[in-house]
Amino acid sequence: MTFLANVQRLSLPAVVALAVLGPAAAAPPTDGVVLTPHRAVYDLKLTKTRGNRGIETVRGRILYDFSGNACDGYELKFRQVSELDSGEGKAAVNDLRSTTWEDGEATKFRFNSENLLNDTPTDSVNGRAERDAKAVAVALSKPQEKKLTMPAGAVFPTEHMRRIIAAARAGKTILEFPVYDGSETGEKLYNTLTVIGRPIKPGEKPVNDAAAKVPELAKLTRWPVTISYFVQESQKQEQTGEQTPVYAISFELYENGISRALVLDYSDFTIAGEMTSLDVKQAKPCR
Repeated sequence: MTFLANVQRLSLPAVVALAVLGPAAAAPPTDGVVLTPHRAVYDLKLTKTRGNRGIETVRGRILYDFSGNACDGYELKFRQVSELDSGEGKAAVNDLRSTTWEDGEATKFRFNSENLLNDTPTDSVNGRAERDAKAVAVALSKPQEKKLTMPAGAVFPTEHMRRIIAAARAGKTILEFPVYDGSETGEKLYNTLTVIGRPIKPGEKPVNDAAAKVPELAKLTRWPVTISYFVQESQKQEQTGEQTPVYAISFELYENGISRALVLDYSDFTIAGEMTSLDVKQAKPCR
């Protein structure tokens, strides 16, 4: 999902790397899925630690501003500010800002992002990608000019979200796609394994966050969704099936693309994201 393309990039050691679990056939955009333009804010806090990571607190906020339609394309303005404190006076503040645009046919994708650590720029990415029948051609202008090719089956972020919703409506529980989102250096391809839970029908399990203040959401079905990211270091690892997720995100997904009740699992610690503000925008009709 457009949302998914960004929240994975907390200021951590590389939690996601090149991952290809298998080929995926290119497919046309999903019909019948209409994404609602909206602006949401999520407050972040640490909920669990494991191992010897040494993180005592995490706090932060995500601003997610999604607009557009299938005719004009979809734009996402995203910002995530996170403060990680080890308890030894070594707090680190990571600030990720990004803007992306994807056309309604899922053939063109533009991305621009900047990451700052303690107000110091650490990386900047700018580029575009375009799909044809044989491959996805990527042209980067930052961090350096470079051209590369991704498999034709790679899915862009908004199309990934639409496919998850379409699959949920159809009663499917498992999806697997490689996703290209232009993150990190713009040279990474991620594989996603999506598990879709039992639908939560309108009227079931009333919510108590900002989503409760939007009456139209109470009329929609939502699904618990978990998306895991895998790193594959060798062909041998793939053959033995020894694949462990290095990162996962869980959330409740409404059929219009709005997400609530985030859980970001970075293996050795987990962060919850509570929706504290939600503004549903007036959708522009296709011309």
